[in-house]
Amino acid sequence: MVQTLRGWTLVAFGRLIAGIGIMLISTQLVTAQGGQVHVIGNDRGGLIGARVREIAQINAEQARVELRGRICYSSCTLYLGADDVCVSANTTFGFHGPSRYGQPLPAERFEHWSDVMARHYQPALRNWFMQEGRHRIVGYYQLRGAQLIQLGYPSC
Repeated sequence: MVQTLRGWTLVAFGRLIAGIGIMLISTQLVTAQGGQVHVIGNDRGGLIGARVREIAQINAEQARVELRGRICYSSCTLYLGADDVCVSANTTFGFHGPSRYGQPLPAERFEHWSDVMARHYQPALRNWFMQEGRHRIVGYYQLRGAQLIQLGYPSC
């Protein structure tokens, strides 16, 4: 059984619709022998608070999260804080600090949301994020899944 949940991937339709894309939902909920598995792929992120609530629900369900696909950017990286998570070595993870649609936050909000994000990362990644990663608001610091696996995240 596969149900569509949330996540995005951009699909171009070539010459017929040159340059026009459609956002397709690419997160799937798969029922496996051991329980539910959320397969996350090609997710460009979203609102931090909503993602944190989603991860809390996934953890409450004791579900597994598999981070696969070409990219996992922005708040998608918070899935790294799921209780049962694995990453694909070939997925590119994009990190940046909290903002309001690309605009800087007031200092106290920036600190709050940086802390919320950092709590979803293992210690080595958390330290890097708090010292460096969160200070980039425009664009991303990119890490490959293989690098995260070297930091201790399980491989899918």
